[in-house]
Amino acid sequence: MTQAPPLGPPARSALDLIGRTPMLELTGFDAGPCRLFVKLESANPGGSIKDRIARSMIEAAEADGSLGPGGTIVEATAGNTGLGLAQVGVLKGYRILLVVPDKMAREKIQHLRATGVDVRLTRSDVGKGHPEYYQDMAQRLAAEIPGAVYVNQFENPANPLAHETTTGPEILEQMEGDLDAVVVGVGSGGTLTGLGRCFAKASPRTKMILADPVGSVLAPLVRGEKVEAGSWLVEGIGEDFVPKNCDLSLVAQAYEIPDRESIEAARLLLTKAGVLGGSSSGTLLAAALRYCREQTEPKRVVTLVCDTGSKYLSKVYNDAWLADQGLADRPLHGDLRDLIAGGAGAVTVGPGDTLLTAYNRMRQADVSQLPVLDDGRLIGLIDESDLLQAVEDGTAASRFARPASTAMTARLNTLQAREPLEALLPLFARDQVAIVMDGREFLGLITRIDLINYLRRRT
Repeated sequence: MTQAPPLGPPARSALDLIGRTPMLELTGFDAGPCRLFVKLESANPGGSIKDRIARSMIEAAEADGSLGPGGTIVEATAGNTGLGLAQVGVLKGYRILLVVPDKMAREKIQHLRATGVDVRLTRSDVGKGHPEYYQDMAQRLAAEIPGAVYVNQFENPANPLAHETTTGPEILEQMEGDLDAVVVGVGSGGTLTGLGRCFAKASPRTKMILADPVGSVLAPLVRGEKVEAGSWLVEGIGEDFVPKNCDLSLVAQAYEIPDRESIEAARLLLTKAGVLGGSSSGTLLAAALRYCREQTEPKRVVTLVCDTGSKYLSKVYNDAWLADQGLADRPLHGDLRDLIAGGAGAVTVGPGDTLLTAYNRMRQADVSQLPVLDDGRLIGLIDESDLLQAVEDGTAASRFARPASTAMTARLNTLQAREPLEALLPLFARDQVAIVMDGREFLGLITRIDLINYLRRRT
């Protein structure tokens, strides 16, 4: 075991921990003839590469006088820039107001609100020029609030400057100046432009490779194609326009990565390297592996773990969510089996479990009803109405101590798994949930939102 370098003295502030992130070589991956490295930007105190630009942009606003004591920082963000601004701005005593698209992971929103940030959710299905487009909305709010500054990561020159002066030199130092290519994504364009400018001066042979989600307009533009923006699930990268901070002329090659490939790569990073990265990290890794496998001679390639995957446990690392998005490898049957994940994954209670247990499981799984199974056999269903009626009737000391069997509904209308989707409609018209069986075996529940998710995936 090699001896680790000596540790430095304690930091005086979390701001002092931004940057100087570690580099890891990935082994056990099919990288063709190349050596592939990842810079762990997830090690920043806010959990992402955006800590760097947050500090840079706030300090620039302080320096030019646009942000004064007690001022408000307003930004449009898919999450990580907002977390970075909160990480830096709260420590400096500023109020933070963030406008975020509604596809943002729940963990990010919870993180932001835990720091005291004013989070305004807006639509993710509208483009620039629409009043509910997140950047237009943030700019409007900043103009309305006295003492507010719109940070605007998409045009702020302090964004690429952070990468030109910190991230790029760090990569060259860690790679001992021997670097053939760097694979990045584009959200605001700061990483691409800042690193590209740095390497153009300090390592001209280093190529900038773009990893872009399918649906974004950026990779097609690198090839000289103009396309209409589509939609994608990966957060934080891909755009429906070219940000002012994004210099696509720096890109030597671009790859379009589907959501499925991005998520598979993120999960591969966890299982093969022990690194929990976010969805955009999966996009970058997938593109880096493609690039490496296409090479005919050895090269040294770096990409980034942009943020920690702990912000995506309810999405990228949630099998049920992947199934809802049509990203799970499941055969389609054209019947009710297509809408259920299977009884093994269902949250249930036993007849002898207490009402408190039923309540806790509903809260934990964010569901409004639970099947009641007795030795694997479905005997009832307990929903919020049943639970409320049961606890209202009890005394304060015993109301949650009663067994679930005393509150459940035992008269059940069930459907067989091979019935068509149309069989759901009469049940939903009666405000009932569909209980799906395979013979006498319980498979799962189907609610209205399950059907809506299924139909959305087919559009």
